Amino acid sequence: MMTTKKRENSKKTSIHSNNVDGCCSNDHGHDTSHSHGNVADGFKKYIGATVSFVLLVVGIALDFFKVTVFGDWLRILWYIIAYIPVGFPVLKMGWNNILKGNFFTEFFLMSIATIGAFAIGEYPEGVTVMLFYAVGELIQEAAVTRAKGNIQALLDIRPKSAQVFRNGNYVTVAPETVAVGERLQVRVGEKIPLDGKLLSDKASLNTAAISGESKPASIAKGEKVFECSINLDGVIEVETTKKFNDSSIARILDMVQNARARKSKTELFIRKFAKIYTPIVVYLAIALTLLPYFIVDSYVFRDWLYRALVFLVISCPCALVISIPLGYFGGLGAASRNGILFKGASFLDTMTKIDTVAMDKTGTVTKGVFKIKDIIVTDNKTYSEKDIMNYLMAIESQSIHPIARAILDYKSILDKNYRASEVAEVAGMGLKGTVNGKTVLVGNSALMNAYNISVPKNTGNIVDSAVMVGIEEKFIGYVTISDELKDDAYKAIQEIKKAGISNIVMLSGDKDSITQEIARALKIHSAKGGLLPEGKLQEVERLQTLSNAKVAFVGDGINDAPVLAASDVGIAMGGLGSDVAIETADIVIQTDQPAKVAQAIAIAKSTRRIVWQNIALAFGVKAIVLLLGAAGIATMWEAVFADVGVALLAILNAVRLQRMKWD
Repeated sequence: MMTTKKRENSKKTSIHSNNVDGCCSNDHGHDTSHSHGNVADGFKKYIGATVSFVLLVVGIALDFFKVTVFGDWLRILWYIIAYIPVGFPVLKMGWNNILKGNFFTEFFLMSIATIGAFAIGEYPEGVTVMLFYAVGELIQEAAVTRAKGNIQALLDIRPKSAQVFRNGNYVTVAPETVAVGERLQVRVGEKIPLDGKLLSDKASLNTAAISGESKPASIAKGEKVFECSINLDGVIEVETTKKFNDSSIARILDMVQNARARKSKTELFIRKFAKIYTPIVVYLAIALTLLPYFIVDSYVFRDWLYRALVFLVISCPCALVISIPLGYFGGLGAASRNGILFKGASFLDTMTKIDTVAMDKTGTVTKGVFKIKDIIVTDNKTYSEKDIMNYLMAIESQSIHPIARAILDYKSILDKNYRASEVAEVAGMGLKGTVNGKTVLVGNSALMNAYNISVPKNTGNIVDSAVMVGIEEKFIGYVTISDELKDDAYKAIQEIKKAGISNIVMLSGDKDSITQEIARALKIHSAKGGLLPEGKLQEVERLQTLSNAKVAFVGDGINDAPVLAASDVGIAMGGLGSDVAIETADIVIQTDQPAKVAQAIAIAKSTRRIVWQNIALAFGVKAIVLLLGAAGIATMWEAVFADVGVALLAILNAVRLQRMKWD
């Protein structure tokens, strides 16, 4: 059922990889995966540019003051030496790419342009162009590294040790060696090393690494705790529920690392465009050099070659090929810092086109924590409230349904004399079993009707979920179960509407009366309850056919997996949500806050806006300066701005995503 999703299946790729098919890579022969290197290694990268800069400034000064000793050969040699520290890595990369059959790269463009400048005697300009280009690449590399650093930091926060109870003592071991079900001790200030459940009475945890939420979370005994949460108060004990490699933080890292492999359509277009665009400008530069010979009366080869060289420098597509992926990476990083995990840049694009949001009820806008509201005994002459609860709890003790947990949390303690046997599920209706020799039915009205048990008419008016109890073919009463709205549920709906999405639909497997009541409370105008998984799927497919609507579905349970896969964007609640739903979804909200849906839309729109600003900036400036260069008005200095300057402006614009707030 999950294979219906039209998603890209891609290999795992390191988050250090950012070479774009040989074009506008910031590698230049250096190792870009140096985030763990020391400061000295960082300075080494700038030595070549510094040497070239000093030699260039001295050379320009000697030219300006017309120093006699700075003659032809010394002058040429001086500028060649100034050129080598920044030019050699580029020439080397260009040559290596040519050997691989990849001629038309930015390295080829810059090499031809600067060597051509030397050939016509424009030595300072040749050195300056390559120096500015090299400095621009270093700044680009720093920007990319910083953008990745927000995510790379997650790799460093995982605990390196765990205090596990073995052979009567707590011993320090590697988290990878801890098995499911073992008991851990976590002291104040330490990180929980694996996912688990709290054995202590209570805990106060900083869950920012998982959820992005800085406010401490209060956890009660038996509730889930996650790896990398920091214990803020007192020594606590935790029982592990997942292995180290299966934890929530491991899942986050896997999702984020793989997100860059799923390119947006804009990124894919720019990459294809660069492959076509670069050879075209090379041929145009050749034409610009030679064709005027047949058209212009006073043709001077040197002048037209200079114009062609300027043309080549301007035409380098670096601003596009670097800044656009960086923009998407910034969006992915910003989302992850806010507890929202996009599984690919393509979903950032799709999220901006969403015009309909369909959402589940239980666990999505409600807490998914059920509590007994009322206990109604209709045959109080034969059975007491305590009796009905003991029969009910005996049967439900063999169920894993959330409502069963609510019943088993009832204040009364189960009488051990009530023992259930032969308990079987009746699909879509409830449970049937034997308790102390009596046949007991526990479920909805359909179950009662199926076994010819008469149900009072007034039970049809019950709004809350009702668990009915029948004993020995007689209806004896029912228990109503209620669920609470999440604290930010109302705000979530209002924020989604403010984001420009007016069509919000609630689709729930719960009874229709409850679904309609919750929808009214949240001011959702369209809602349907009593839906099986295939019913939700049909509703979403119907919505998609209405004016080609783009539908996002928000859910959390195993039964939501088919509709999460079929929707244009599937959004899963990651804290309470099932692993199946999380694996199927395109976006995971780690905080379980429905208000994050609107925030995801806002981040996607901000990313899209910045990407298109960069596209417009790069094309606009380059087009103007290209025309000026072809006309002989623009010089190498304007060309440097059109290439390196525009690239840096675009990168600075993309980096803004790392500073934005969407609260």
